[in-house]
Amino acid sequence: MADPSFFVGIVGNIISILVFTSPIATFRRVVRNKSTEEFRWLPYVTTLLCTSLWAFYGLLKPSGLLIITVNAAGAALQATYVALYLAYAPRDTKVKMAKVVVGVNICFFAAVVVVGLVALHGAVRLFAVGVLCSALTIAMYAAPMAAMRTVVKTRSVEYMPFSLSFFLFLNGGIWSVYSLLVKDYFIGIPNAMGFVMGTAQLALYMAYQNKKKLAALKEEDEEKGVVHLMGQVELGQAKVPSLKKGLSLPMPSSLPSPLHGFGNLIKALSATPLELQSVLNQHERVGDDDDDGHAYSSK
Repeated sequence: MADPSFFVGIVGNIISILVFTSPIATFRRVVRNKSTEEFRWLPYVTTLLCTSLWAFYGLLKPSGLLIITVNAAGAALQATYVALYLAYAPRDTKVKMAKVVVGVNICFFAAVVVVGLVALHGAVRLFAVGVLCSALTIAMYAAPMAAMRTVVKTRSVEYMPFSLSFFLFLNGGIWSVYSLLVKDYFIGIPNAMGFVMGTAQLALYMAYQNKKKLAALKEEDEEKGVVHLMGQVELGQAKVPSLKKGLSLPMPSSLPSPLHGFGNLIKALSATPLELQSVLNQHERVGDDDDDGHAYSSK
């Protein structure tokens, strides 16, 4: 009978690959708009280094095949995202990001591999690389905190995709279970923290998604209210009958004239609700006075 950890590891591979592919929709938008907009580049650089080191850890660890497969696939996808971000980022961001990529993803990773293979041996090598991988995984899970701050600041979840938060939540949970089965705490500790971080992101997403919907409904109601009020003004203008010679008394000069012409329409559009209500009341009084005049002339 196969070891349960193998099946859990297969599920972990599938979920992790879904996590790594979740930014595809984001980069479709980047390519379509030819702009990185407000999307952060640090999570992709951090994840590229993290997956590269975990693949190296899997090579050093006995029975580390499932660790190698998932992280090799992740490193390839993250390298693609980094390349696309560099292609469409503003010049200043591109220069800064390129320096970090060269320094961290190339030079630092190469140094770890060389030192690990040449200077360290046996259990010490595995321990050193495992500690480094754990620390970087914690940093990877913490990197989206910048996006969380943006959500709180803008009160919008536009720049924190739901799919990424959801799959980070699942990924942290499944690899935490896997680590308990294989007794590998280098995998367990950071993924347990990732599970907690993913839970926090989902809670934040749900909170501000609802607020966004309420704000949209409120704005729509306000627009409908303005349209209805302007319709009442136009209806009031239409109800004011024109005075015909011999049929009614002349309109007293003290009564205000109804709104007419394009210029008055502009005034109506810029008027406050209180002013518009006042105009409607004036129109009603004009209609009542005109009815009295007709009654007088028919006697």
